[in-house]
Amino acid sequence: MAKIDWMKEVESRKDDLLRDLQSLIRIKSVLNESQGNEAAPLGTEVREALDYMLDIGIREGFAKKNVDNLAGHLELGEGKELIGVLCHVDVVPAGDGWTVDPFGGEIKEGKIFGRGAIDDKGPTMAAFYAMKIVKELNLPFNKRIRMIIGTDEESNWRCVDRYFQTEEMPTVGFAPDADFPIIHAEKGIADFDIVQVSGSAKENKESFTQVEVESFESGRRYNMVPDYAKATIIVQKGQTEFVQAYNEYLKDSGLDGRYHIDNGYLILEMIGVSAHGMEPDLGKSAGLYLAEFLSQRSLNPKAAEYFQFVSQYLVNESRGKKLNMHYQDDITGELTVNIGVMSYSSSKGGKLGVNMRYPVTYPLEEKKAKLEQLLKETGFIISNFDNSDPHHVEKDHPFIQTLAQVYEDQTGQKAELLSIGGGTYARSLKTGVAYGALFPGRSDVAHQKDEYMYVEDLLKATAIYAQALYELACDDQE
Repeated sequence: MAKIDWMKEVESRKDDLLRDLQSLIRIKSVLNESQGNEAAPLGTEVREALDYMLDIGIREGFAKKNVDNLAGHLELGEGKELIGVLCHVDVVPAGDGWTVDPFGGEIKEGKIFGRGAIDDKGPTMAAFYAMKIVKELNLPFNKRIRMIIGTDEESNWRCVDRYFQTEEMPTVGFAPDADFPIIHAEKGIADFDIVQVSGSAKENKESFTQVEVESFESGRRYNMVPDYAKATIIVQKGQTEFVQAYNEYLKDSGLDGRYHIDNGYLILEMIGVSAHGMEPDLGKSAGLYLAEFLSQRSLNPKAAEYFQFVSQYLVNESRGKKLNMHYQDDITGELTVNIGVMSYSSSKGGKLGVNMRYPVTYPLEEKKAKLEQLLKETGFIISNFDNSDPHHVEKDHPFIQTLAQVYEDQTGQKAELLSIGGGTYARSLKTGVAYGALFPGRSDVAHQKDEYMYVEDLLKATAIYAQALYELACDDQE
């Protein structure tokens, strides 16, 4: 096998790589089905990002295919076996509080900033340039290399679901959408709603109600810790004291918030700290904090039932212990629960959007049945349950051994095997892992304000992917 200085090859293409990545970041490829049509089912800018990758693939001489405007691929080489690289060009909403343009692709202080810089536009462009390098070096290999590009990874995975209905499953593959060294196991991911049963709370005419809750809302996505919450209320008596209590609560919680009067309603707003839903404790949920404050007031019965449920079972309960959902194993660790979307209205009652990430050996059906029983007893039900099974590749698989050796060659560090709560496209493969591009010791800023990727990490990841693709395309993988 040829001896190549992969980093030297990457450095010689650095300016082009950064320019192409900036152009991709500048496309606001956030899911927008309200503007969707047959040509752009997930929104025009999501389609624009897909087209951008396919077009630069054509520029570099790769074969391309668009699958129903939901996914596509770029392919290099010939042979029976197929090496897959699964990437995505959709991003979560920017959110608030950025100090740079979230869609500017600004480069400063050795970092490239923008929504998608680390998740997953930066790693996608690294993998693309890895393919470009292998092609331009005219190295001999006997398998095909295919970059599969998705557009709905941050939501419902309709892209890869549709893609693999008609397209070939790679023999082996990796997703550059998580951490280095190698993630060989991913937790199961279940999204569902906990819905308050209409009319379950009975009015007690003798009880005093200080606060009537008209509406409450927090969160945009199930897989994000909400960084904003808003409640619209009427304080029947003692509004000055109520506002003082709110200010004290903000002070004690360490969060920012504000209030104002609008058409006779008192509007409460709270600012939290966003984080990826796979580890809720890295953030501070504005929704849970504001719900906890409201649960301590004298509320109208329906609202009291909702907010007291949140306080009793969900506040400071990211491991699901009070819901009797807690579990852990040696492969993927503990179950986590993120309350990503919260809503309540006086007319419809309350709803909670849950993102649960559970270990490989988790007895899902048994635990779900117990949760349903607990919710029934407290005036709630489960609705819209959607599940993605856990994923696991054995550590001694030759595919993993190749990736490990490449990582050690390029970094001089031991390639430890990892497991995560996040869900990557690797789980859509029969034999797939997540492989970078976040290096050990770096802060995980995916889904956070001022998201960035270090330029040196971008280049290093590109060298790793180039060597890995070449060696995988030459070696026999089972």
